[in-house]
Amino acid sequence: MRRILVDSIKGNETLARDIINDFGIVIMSTGTTLKKGYLRKLRELDIQYVFVEDEYSEGVQDQSITELLIQDQCQDVLKNIIDKYAYQKNGELEEIRNIAEEIIRDILKEPKIMFSISGIRKKSESTYSHSINVCALSVFIALKMNIGKDKVREIAIGGLLHDIGFTSITLDYKNLIFEECTIEEQKNLMKHVVYGYTIVDKEDWISFASKDIILNHHERVDGLGYPFHKKGDKIKIGTKIVAVCDEFDRKVYGYMEHLTKVHKALDYIARHAGLKFDEEVVDCFIDSVAAYPNGIGVITSEGETGIVLRQNYKNPTRPVVHMITDKNGNKYPYWKERDLSKELKISIWDTTEI
Repeated sequence: MRRILVDSIKGNETLARDIINDFGIVIMSTGTTLKKGYLRKLRELDIQYVFVEDEYSEGVQDQSITELLIQDQCQDVLKNIIDKYAYQKNGELEEIRNIAEEIIRDILKEPKIMFSISGIRKKSESTYSHSINVCALSVFIALKMNIGKDKVREIAIGGLLHDIGFTSITLDYKNLIFEECTIEEQKNLMKHVVYGYTIVDKEDWISFASKDIILNHHERVDGLGYPFHKKGDKIKIGTKIVAVCDEFDRKVYGYMEHLTKVHKALDYIARHAGLKFDEEVVDCFIDSVAAYPNGIGVITSEGETGIVLRQNYKNPTRPVVHMITDKNGNKYPYWKERDLSKELKISIWDTTEI
């Protein structure tokens, strides 16, 4: 299975995952044979990518721990809980605990697998998708860092609620880019951390550590974050983890950011280790997230193109690749597989749609 742009559909590919619209209705089911004639309808529905089985997906290892699985299970539940609590004042926010526990259980099922970011969530999707993914990533990193289970639960709850303050923001922020906003708009958006803390302050079941995440996840180790300009060790470890995962997810999905490829978002996080982000957290993050997810097309430093087959757990930037074309664009007439953890003279230059 691999993901391709809708515009790359040639016809006769087999759909490998259901296509679901914004109302949760399956509009095209797994196993459907795709046709060129479907393109117009998929574009109208703002579907940008699909998962397919085709000649190039042979041998691609499926990764069961993905943000898509977790979103499917939890996103609607999270939305209902927060909407009832924030707008109707009659909901039980404590139900968030059940979502946190479910995410932790899902990740604990396969602790040795790398976290794979598909990069296919729509830019227009709400803060709930973002919060689910930040929570899942944060739990994954916290477990990798051998943080105790009780603290992992606090991090999970803080991750789920880190942007709850946006329910009090009147500005329509869905399609905004923070750096392109006016000063007044930026100040308005930055208030979400204080609003969020105010919303949960009297919730006795939420720990201080979780509340700290909501209030301080935009603090940076160099003191240039907000709202208090905290530095280094003044920022709690759970908050540092969520800060990295929040920044990464926003860049990959364009959530008030310019859309960035997964490996370039990882490069950004790595470049700011010790500046914006905690070095220990960044080291674990870079080692735990697949820079080039299985099934994605890549271009090597030698000009070849290929499809990522599987990950090298101890070397996440150097996966195993099925080579498709040579440097001249000619298709290989035989199966050619390269393990980039062993062929160190070759690297991945960029990703591409094949």
